[in-house]
Amino acid sequence: MKKTISQFMIKSRTMKNVMFTLSLLVAAMFGVNATAQEVGTNGPIITIDKEVHDYGTMDQGGNGTCTFTVTNTGTEPLIIQTCKGSCGCTVPSCPVEPIAPGASAKITVKYDTNRVGPINKNVTITSNATNEPSKIIRIKGNIVAKPVEGGAVVTPTN
Repeated sequence: MKKTISQFMIKSRTMKNVMFTLSLLVAAMFGVNATAQEVGTNGPIITIDKEVHDYGTMDQGGNGTCTFTVTNTGTEPLIIQTCKGSCGCTVPSCPVEPIAPGASAKITVKYDTNRVGPINKNVTITSNATNEPSKIIRIKGNIVAKPVEGGAVVTPTN
């Protein structure tokens, strides 16, 4: 009986050592893979000058247009397939031509400022970028009702 218990303990230690070694190998493989992805030197890489455009407080009917600059910091052309606003009041305009490595292009977002109240909208950019194939940019701010003659405020109904 003694011999069986000691053999079992030796096998148990050996198994623990094997499992520990395998765990280290798997962790090392994931670590190398993560490092390679962070470097991002291959393929198209999307970089945007800002994540959020803040209009601040604007009068109703004010200029609701803003611009985001997209740069391809990768090694292959960046192709923007779609740009979609989170609602009909947010209309993005994206480049149709591929963006060459090192080149930049503009994304224009127009918000309907006839709508009074807070703004917190998203634009989803879908591309062939290897770092972020689906990138979300945001607009925010507040639209205040436009005062009319006589001091009254007109609030449109939608």
